[in-house]
Amino acid sequence: MKHNVANILVEALPYIKRFSGKTVVVKYGGHAMVADDLKRDFANDITLLKYIGVNPVIVHGGGPQINEVLDAMGITSRFIRGMRVTDDKTMDVVEMVLGGKVNKDIVSSINRQGGKAVGLTGKDGMLITAEKMAIYHQEDESKPPEIIDPGMVGNVSCINPEIIHTLTDQGFIPVIAPVGVGIKGETYNINADLVASKIATALNAERLILVTDVDGILDMDQKLVSSVDAVTIEEMINNQEIKGGMIPKVECAVDALKNGVKKSHIINGKLSHAVLLELFTDSGIGTQVFVG
Repeated sequence: MKHNVANILVEALPYIKRFSGKTVVVKYGGHAMVADDLKRDFANDITLLKYIGVNPVIVHGGGPQINEVLDAMGITSRFIRGMRVTDDKTMDVVEMVLGGKVNKDIVSSINRQGGKAVGLTGKDGMLITAEKMAIYHQEDESKPPEIIDPGMVGNVSCINPEIIHTLTDQGFIPVIAPVGVGIKGETYNINADLVASKIATALNAERLILVTDVDGILDMDQKLVSSVDAVTIEEMINNQEIKGGMIPKVECAVDALKNGVKKSHIINGKLSHAVLLELFTDSGIGTQVFVG
């Protein structure tokens, strides 16, 4: 047993050296945000990263928690192409849940493990400037495209990373809720994968890690693809090897790569200490995406 532990530490050493002083952006979502043991493991992973000289920046989701509050209030959720239609009343709940309870639970969890986490939304320090998203949908070529209004759902128009740099330089771990602000002060609900990708780009991050509920990208035989380049991903989407909700996730991963992030990773947060295993072992546990 001691021999195995020593081997693991030796294997991790070159990765620790490589990532020291670098920024790693982690999108935190899925089952890892719900199960108590996985929440504790994630907080431990992030705290350890900070202690060994890595600068972790967390962007979190919170869909199930938002649904729970909306259901309790008798507000029915409606989704268009995987995006929550967000009217003013729903936006109030989204902001309250993401920027309030979910964000502070993550902050508290990291702090209990010895880290120094600080919660933010995109409104703090004008971190995330957003614009309204329009969804274009065309059933077939014989019909004109339909413009669907999803309400207060936004795209990222600008990331101002100044507040993140200030916090990380002082030893803090930023925990960011994906809520943005428009040029007139309006509030927007933004996809957390998209926010994580844009923040990773703005920070020139070494890594973007998307924590999900699946092992990573799977091939036609449902086997894990441990490493894949951006060009092959495009082919896999065209061949429908990658489909459904995985498409926007891999598009965010590839977009970060095209804008300076060194590598992106898609991992299963249901595995204990998933972040450390992906970063600090030779084989990793998920899919590593790189520029071909």
